[in-house]
Amino acid sequence: MRIVFFLLETFFFFLVAAALLRAWMNHLRIHMSAQPGRFAIAVTNWLVAPLRRVLPRALAQSPIDWGSLLAAVLLCIAYGALWLLLASSVSAAPLSMEAAIGTVGTMAVRMLVRTLLQGLMLLLLGYAILSWVQPHSPVMATLDRLCAPILRPVRRVVPLVGGVDLSVLLLIILLQVGLMLLG
Repeated sequence: MRIVFFLLETFFFFLVAAALLRAWMNHLRIHMSAQPGRFAIAVTNWLVAPLRRVLPRALAQSPIDWGSLLAAVLLCIAYGALWLLLASSVSAAPLSMEAAIGTVGTMAVRMLVRTLLQGLMLLLLGYAILSWVQPHSPVMATLDRLCAPILRPVRRVVPLVGGVDLSVLLLIILLQVGLMLLG
């Protein structure tokens, strides 16, 4: 049964991460024809496009991509509900409606926060590796635009050490601590 839970979590991680990445790229006004924008659109368009059509006009025309953010939240709720269904099929103890709603909500919030932290860590790792191995790669410009707003406050505090920017390493460590606190 652990394998089923792992596969469920992995599947929803990719969907939620793609929706969050799409929202972040739209917020930063990064052209979606570049990678990873095409991937994010391909993975999430089945949900984001219909959500954008039903959003109120003020939200649909907002600088914040509410369609992608709402898709991420709905996917997390779906994950929580499926997780609860699987867990309750294994357990014999019945759950009250309030407990079920609380469990789904808790699992959804944990999934959203965990995906956000892990997704940022993956972006930062890709950025760090490419900056050392292939700094002039075409995807490096996109990764730099995705990571710069997150790294900017850390770079103000952490000085260069021997010409090496340790802000990425420090931020990855902080994200890992956040994941540990999440449990």
